[in-house]
Amino acid sequence: MSKDRLKILEPIRRASGTVALPGSKSISNRALLLAAQSRGTTTLRGLLDADDTRMMLGALRALGVHVEKKDDETTVHGSCGRFPNAEAKLFLGNAGTAMRPLAAALAFAGGTYELDGVARMRERPIGDLVDALNALGARVRYLGAAGFPPLAIDPAAPIGGDLVDINGDVSSQFVSALLMAAPLMAPTDGLRIRVPGALISQPYVTLTLRLMSRFGVEVVREGQVFRVSRGGYTSPGTFVVEGDASGASYFLALGVIAGGPVRVTGVGEKSVQGDIEFARVLEAAGGHVTWGDDWIEARGGESLHAFNVDCTNIPDAAMTGAIVACFASGRSVLRGIGSWRVKETDRIAAMATELRKLGAVVEEGSDFLAVEGPVAWRDAEIDTYDDHRIAMCFSLAAASGRRIGIRDPGCVAKTFPDYFDRLATLTS
Repeated sequence: MSKDRLKILEPIRRASGTVALPGSKSISNRALLLAAQSRGTTTLRGLLDADDTRMMLGALRALGVHVEKKDDETTVHGSCGRFPNAEAKLFLGNAGTAMRPLAAALAFAGGTYELDGVARMRERPIGDLVDALNALGARVRYLGAAGFPPLAIDPAAPIGGDLVDINGDVSSQFVSALLMAAPLMAPTDGLRIRVPGALISQPYVTLTLRLMSRFGVEVVREGQVFRVSRGGYTSPGTFVVEGDASGASYFLALGVIAGGPVRVTGVGEKSVQGDIEFARVLEAAGGHVTWGDDWIEARGGESLHAFNVDCTNIPDAAMTGAIVACFASGRSVLRGIGSWRVKETDRIAAMATELRKLGAVVEEGSDFLAVEGPVAWRDAEIDTYDDHRIAMCFSLAAASGRRIGIRDPGCVAKTFPDYFDRLATLTS
């Protein structure tokens, strides 16, 4: 899809219906990597088919992992903890869920590797992870600016020590990446991973631990210390990927701001993803939410009111909250969103800029966004900054009764290629 394409969304009068969610990106890429390193063959069902998972699949194939796809099943032949190819150059686009875990997985794999991505990936930090790996004896070098990709990895020295510190206040992906690599590189007595300060987006780390458990590795957490025994992963045989809870946020929000009811299937009360908690934000704003084991449904209330929420644990879904705030009376505040600065774009700055185009009054800080909805909504053409979540968030603004243009709508291919088609099935 052309970068200069503009998708026009006509005013949405009402939205209702049911959407089956695509697979979770966070689960899909974690499961692919764990399956690739396991003993045995794993069949993944419901795997997300989008840019980020294609980057991981391409990287695994370049590393010599045998992967087969047929219909809704992806079969990964595990490499028993050792990638067949000891040399590879990997291009990972802007997929953080591929770059960070692969950097950790390859640091002690005994080979020579290079990891790179698009221009924005070269601006996304990875220094905290590299520092922790090198402290253990890895030989990871920067090929450009210190602290950022691209990376070069040479065969490591024997791992030194059984304790390593890693910062978790910039991205929880650093902690998750180190955890997933730990069983295969730990010394005989195991490895302790300590997070000395704040750990943001903790539900994503919990998700990582649950997936590791499904592949046969149990991690003991004692406060800010994770104890990982030396060992290997074992295929669970078949693994079903949950629907994408972050993607659910757009449709649930639409149900609240455009009448509803809108139901999403693939996630529910039993979901392992933290972003289902976005439904609580909708309730805080006055929306009505009902839950099933594998579905969630939302509809509007009599009116929506301002809310003040800590979004530390739901940074991706929180972006949708900024749009909901435009439909609420009063000034809403989204706190704990400092990690937005180092995502696909500087999301705090981008969201503030585009919200103002709609007529919203916005205050931005280092880790918060305050939004007061427009007195008079405006037609707007939204710049998306090659960020899939900005495109999807601002599509909801059409529920204001105004005409909304989305520039570069194809950026949604990162995680939700047919998003606009799904949206159209709900609206009138």
